[in-house]
Amino acid sequence: MLEQYIRERLKQRKLLLMTHLVVGYPSLAANRKMLACMQEAGVDLVELQMPFSEPIADGPVFIRANQEALHGGLKRADYFRFMAAAARAVDMPLLFMGYSNTVFRTGSEIFCGKLAQAGGKGMIVADLPPQEAGELIKHAATRKLDFIHLMTPTDTDQRLKEVAEGASGFIYCVARRGVTGSATKLDADLRAYLKRCRAVTRLPLGVGFGIRKPEHVRLLRGVADIAIVGTACLENWERGNGRGYLNFLKSLRKAAD
Repeated sequence: MLEQYIRERLKQRKLLLMTHLVVGYPSLAANRKMLACMQEAGVDLVELQMPFSEPIADGPVFIRANQEALHGGLKRADYFRFMAAAARAVDMPLLFMGYSNTVFRTGSEIFCGKLAQAGGKGMIVADLPPQEAGELIKHAATRKLDFIHLMTPTDTDQRLKEVAEGASGFIYCVARRGVTGSATKLDADLRAYLKRCRAVTRLPLGVGFGIRKPEHVRLLRGVADIAIVGTACLENWERGNGRGYLNFLKSLRKAAD
């Protein structure tokens, strides 16, 4: 599963790179081009976000992208069809990213079946703590999907231990309070927080929320296993309508290595 893949990749690289796209924004054709660029740049994992009307963990850029994808008519069936085609087209593991309402409206068992059938390797459900996800985690495990647990800087040491229990794949360490998009200050406080995360789990650590530039990625080498870059990728695509996107991804990859 994901942990084994990550550990094998880390034998060759100092730090892995996970990127993100909102399925259906700005279009499925653009999404396909984004994935091709990610593959060429050497991205290691990709989050495919299923659009949702109230993405509470996301900042303004992703809120707008979610809304426009929904206004464009993207349905859950379209999402799974896109993931299935993407899984055949690229080598990187693809992860569902979204919100619990989407999962439970589908039904957790049916949802996990659809995700596994489409070639997904795991899921990040931003508003669902693992202690409230027992049924979903059970069905995910049956389908050999990793349910990625999230840790935050406000978690106590006891809470971090609770989040780590039963975790698989890797841990998503939210780098700061708030929503996605704003820059994160990579300082002694962040390093101390990641040290606390390391103390409660042997799983690889991914760091996201506000990782925006190659220099941010470079600073995570030696303190994390995966740099997660989302909003900055989409902003870069929008600024040049795709021009320079590949070079931006390559700059992140170079910084990680």
